[in-house]
Amino acid sequence: MADILVVDDQAGIRLLLKEILERQGHTVHLAADGREALGAIRAQQRSFDLILLDMKLPGQSGLEVLRALRNEGLKVPVIIMTAYGDVEQIHEARRLGVETYLAKPFDIAELSHEVARHLSPAV
Repeated sequence: MADILVVDDQAGIRLLLKEILERQGHTVHLAADGREALGAIRAQQRSFDLILLDMKLPGQSGLEVLRALRNEGLKVPVIIMTAYGDVEQIHEARRLGVETYLAKPFDIAELSHEVARHLSPAV
């Protein structure tokens, strides 16, 4: 199916999302912070099909990771996840091409629906 990168500093959320997405047939890669995420993205021979990105990350915020992706010309779809709804950050993420924002704790059915929606043209 799809190659998905999950970026979240909480190990429990990374593992939960990995389990859910792998059950749906996807290949899931994990990163605990922005540095790991950008390293994984740059190491891929091709772009991920989708990135699930937490806004609050240690060292480098999700928004900074998103800016770096866009500055490198990567148009990969991104779903933002966060427990903190900062209107300015959401506006900036939308300006950078993010269509979907999920507030934590998110509903698994809603997450699955959004993943499928973002992947439908690519799958």
